[in-house]
Amino acid sequence: MIHGMKNIGIAVPEVLLPNPEVDLEKWAVVACDQYTSEPEYWAEVEKFTGDSPSTLHMIFPEVYLGKGNEQERINKINNTMKEYLERNVLVPQKRGFVYVDREISHSKSRKGLIMLIDLEHYDYNRGSGTLVRATEGTILDRLPPRVKIRENAVIESPHIMLLIDDPEMTVIEPIAAQADKFEKLYDFDLMKNGGHIRGYLVSDDKYIESICKALAKLADKKTFQDKYGLGNDSKVLLFAAGDGNHSLATAKVCWENLKKSISESEYETHPARYALVEVVNIHDEGLIFEPIHRVLFNVSTDKFLCDIVDYFNNKPSSKCCITDSRKAAGENIHSIEFISGKKCGFFEIENSGFNLEVAALQDFLDKYLKDNPGITIDYIHGAESLKKLCRGDNNIGFLLQPMKKSDLFKTVILDGSLPKKTFSMGEAEEKRYYLECRKIR
Repeated sequence: MIHGMKNIGIAVPEVLLPNPEVDLEKWAVVACDQYTSEPEYWAEVEKFTGDSPSTLHMIFPEVYLGKGNEQERINKINNTMKEYLERNVLVPQKRGFVYVDREISHSKSRKGLIMLIDLEHYDYNRGSGTLVRATEGTILDRLPPRVKIRENAVIESPHIMLLIDDPEMTVIEPIAAQADKFEKLYDFDLMKNGGHIRGYLVSDDKYIESICKALAKLADKKTFQDKYGLGNDSKVLLFAAGDGNHSLATAKVCWENLKKSISESEYETHPARYALVEVVNIHDEGLIFEPIHRVLFNVSTDKFLCDIVDYFNNKPSSKCCITDSRKAAGENIHSIEFISGKKCGFFEIENSGFNLEVAALQDFLDKYLKDNPGITIDYIHGAESLKKLCRGDNNIGFLLQPMKKSDLFKTVILDGSLPKKTFSMGEAEEKRYYLECRKIR
């Protein structure tokens, strides 16, 4: 291990990649928590991949949760992982970081580094002071199916993306500028409009050392406190979970359970102590913050509109009305677009008591769902997907505005976390695809 690497909560992986005979376009599949209300998407993926080796056979798309046969599906996932190792479908690469260059719809390059995160430096609970933190509240009900998979899994493949706040471009960008010096591991088109992806192995110790030194500088306590104008008792936040927080939380739960039964020597070196992630600079031009929209199902739109207006008008100092067009939002005014069948408009909420519009909306939705158990909610990536779901009169959707990148780290540092499902990094097809794997047993 490079000197000082443990202090910044990372390690260098030995990744597994498919052997040269595997069709990588069929192998790499988008994150399991995408297209959760569009089963037709996953049906098309199943048809395209067929019986070919694919990460589809190692994941549990959340569109199928609650549809029955869950344990049977989980058993099949775990058995497929073992089969891929036994048949050498997956083969180990040399120890090293992987530099990832992803071309997506709006950008020719979104750059990342695949590395290991030490789960001892991660805590998903609100208000934690660890090096690695969640950016939003972790929904504990989403963990059990993932835990059931990982607790018996022999390998992992991540859709986790962690963010670093590196405005001087010191960690990833110097590697990107020298990509032609590194061994190319893959170069192919991703399925279903996922863009193009290239991967390069960064195995030379001098480059690994330079990455670690740059991260250590970001993690310097005084530098960190001066950067955000914080007091001396503030603890360093180096990595903020941008995507895949629930997968990272799952890895943490499994590690906490496992370490109760292992020896002291295993505690230091056990592969399950780490999670494979992609690290991305929040200032990367290819990284776009997209809002995560909401849709309610089985709802009476007219009643809902009355209820939300009454809710905010009954709060001290708060006012709410419905308008046909968006007014200019001010410091104390939120303007939230809604659509339901042929009805559309905007909630204008003044003095909601929340800094972010999504926080004001979610505060009401959480209470409304609790009081109306027949109504369900989904969180949607992409405006067109939401509009399609809201063509009927019994569903109502909320189109939210993107969050500013500059708000992320300081909000997490000062407030502990953002409201759940506040933002997404790109549209659904731009999310991380499962590709690299790693042994965890």
